[in-house]
Amino acid sequence: MIKTTEQKLPHSLPKDLKEIIKLNPDVSNIWDTLTPLAQNEWICWVTIVKKKETRNEHLDRFCQDLRRGKRRPCCWPGCPHRRPSAQKWFDNKRKSVKK
Repeated sequence: MIKTTEQKLPHSLPKDLKEIIKLNPDVSNIWDTLTPLAQNEWICWVTIVKKKETRNEHLDRFCQDLRRGKRRPCCWPGCPHRRPSAQKWFDNKRKSVKK
């Protein structure tokens, strides 16, 4: 069973991520133990990418990382929709890519 939270977070669980969780009982069990903020970080990390291929890679890595014991995405400053400091990190990253 996929637990949902009553806490207001910037992101809701998208269909593809929900399906991945449902199809993988081990991932579902781990997902249910995550805090609402940790769930939000994973949702944002999966959905923030633009290319479909990259999103599919993130969905695969999401399962792998949870199985390895990671509670939040690695090398991720946090949801830019929740933390202004994370938004600055993303803005700087985009500027450096354009150069």
